[in-house]
Order: sequence, then structure tokens, then C-alpha cells
Amino acid sequence: MEGFILAAGLGTRLRPLTNDRPKALVEVGGVTLLELTIHRLEKAGIRHIVVNVHHFADKVIDFIGSRKWQANIDISDERDLLLDTGGGLKKASGLFSGKENVLVHNVDILSNIDLQNVEQQHREQENLVTLCVSRRETKRLLEFDKSGQLLGRTDTSHLSPLTFHLAFSGISVVSPELFALLPEADHPYPVIDEYIRLSAKGHRIGSYEHSPEHWLDVGKPETLALAQTFLTL
Repeated sequence: MEGFILAAGLGTRLRPLTNDRPKALVEVGGVTLLELTIHRLEKAGIRHIVVNVHHFADKVIDFIGSRKWQANIDISDERDLLLDTGGGLKKASGLFSGKENVLVHNVDILSNIDLQNVEQQHREQENLVTLCVSRRETKRLLEFDKSGQLLGRTDTSHLSPLTFHLAFSGISVVSPELFALLPEADHPYPVIDEYIRLSAKGHRIGSYEHSPEHWLDVGKPETLALAQTFLTL
């Protein structure tokens, strides 16, 4: 398995911390979010990682070059145009081998999810994409059928008792066949919209449900304050 870390975002929710640095280099207990994420992927056995960059890109590139990593790390450069999650994944696709599944991980997510188990389920279910999800309160729920396959987005005012309504956790495993099915990276677009489109065409977009206690979004100040405690659990 290879890895892709989404680190190009503007980090607007973390201002003023991101006024002079990228979100990826915000620290938790003296360790940057990027370093924490790289180590998580390395611990899962990943030895090739691509990191996309845009906001303060040079600082991210310099940081990666200043450390010794177990994994080989390549840069997907979005300095000319921030491509969102879908465009970013498509642009980075040429840097992967095309032979292995790719773990896609937001840089502002901390978790204790067993990433190897996620890929194992991905393989067993022969999914094109497997989304890590949990039951937690959010306005951005996704709808899945009883077999765990993606149906679409959920209108929280009309929840169906016949389907499951789960929140995406910013971690997924994608098969290399996905890349050819994504639009070109000449414009920004969210990847979830593409997953919904592909699911409607019969592609297997599955779910891996985890406990919400095993996950933390540190992309905003109130949760960043909880990050140090989370890491010691």
C-alpha cells in the first residue's frame, strides 16, 4: 500500500496559527501534524508517500527534506492552483506505482484506526474505494445501504430508517483503477462528489465503520487543544 497525505489546504479554521505557516506544520506537543501523519502511515507499513502542497508550500517541502523518513516521500505541487480533494488526488496519481492501493489521509486527522485492517477489508470486499466513517453528529452525513455501500449525501432533516447515515473521517483506501475514472486535474473539485457519481454507476464505494472515540479532527482550535490528550490515550 502507498500513501497520499492531503496537506495543501489553506487551514482557515486554524487561523491565526496558519497566518505564517501551513496547517501541516501546526504542532501538537512539539510535533507537527505532518510528522504525526507520516509516522502513522509508516507504522502501517507504507514505504512510499505523496504529499500535496499549496499554502506555504516551500515550508512543507523544506520540512520534509530536513528529516529522515522510513518512507520515500514525493511532492505533488499545487502552488499554481489549489485543486481540492478530488483534483489533488487526480494530480498526484501519476506519482504512484499504479499497482498498489493508496491510503488517502487528511493531514489534520488523528486516529487510532487500524489502517492495515482498512486495506484488508478493502481487498476482501473488492471495493474501488473504502471510506472510514463513524456515527457522530455532523451536518455532512453520507448515506449507505445495509451492505455498507455509498448511496449519496444525507439531508439531515429527512433521515431514512432504511439506510445508514455516517460521517466521513478523512481517511480512505482507493484502488489504482480509480485514477482513470476521475476528471482531469485542471480544476478543483471535491472527491466525495466523484465517489457518489461512481457509486451511481455501479462501482463499489464501501465503508469501514470505526468508533468515534478513535478519531479526532484537529483542523480547528477547539479540537486542536484536545490533541495532546488524544495522543496519550
